[in-house]
Amino acid sequence: MFERFAMTEERVLALAGLFQATTLTQQLAQTGQCDHNALESSMASIFAIDAPSVPAVYQGVAGVRVGLRNLVDQLDSQPRQLNVVRMTVAVLRLERSLARRPAMMEHLQQGILTIQRQSGHFELGTSQLCNKLAQLYTETLSTLRPRVMITGDPHTLQRPEVVAKVRTGLLAAVRSAMLWRQLGGQQWQLIAYRRHACMIARGLLTGVTIEQG
Repeated sequence: MFERFAMTEERVLALAGLFQATTLTQQLAQTGQCDHNALESSMASIFAIDAPSVPAVYQGVAGVRVGLRNLVDQLDSQPRQLNVVRMTVAVLRLERSLARRPAMMEHLQQGILTIQRQSGHFELGTSQLCNKLAQLYTETLSTLRPRVMITGDPHTLQRPEVVAKVRTGLLAAVRSAMLWRQLGGQQWQLIAYRRHACMIARGLLTGVTIEQG
């Protein structure tokens, strides 16, 4: 018999990490700006390869507060930001393509570890670190199909520092998509279990609000 799937806090946190990264990426593509603290948490998840728990991947539940809010907005509200939804689905498909290429996955992981060693003195969110992660994305994930298409302001997307952050955001999105899959998640469950996911997300948001006052 197949095990019955159920949304859990861990799975919702992984989805929140995914929605946070795609939302920040879309904001960057449109305006060149995004929530700096949320971007730092998403970047931190890239390096959390051996995290002891799902919350630890994002430096705690508060690290995906933006993602939890956007998960609810995109799955249980109208109108939705269709560009974010499309990007999220594209990232899930890209991660599945990566999963079928163990050599590239190993290259990606080793690249992340190398950047972590070389950039230990860089703070999260700095241009130096974003540039290194963006280059790794270009060398690996950008060569796979389907490609994640970015829709934004053409002039904004001509700025190298914005492009680097966009690619870093996509790398963080793939990290969360991988975590979602490792926890047993599949794309169709986003729709089938969206109300349950939103209920858990609201509970997590309430908990973070109470905890942080």
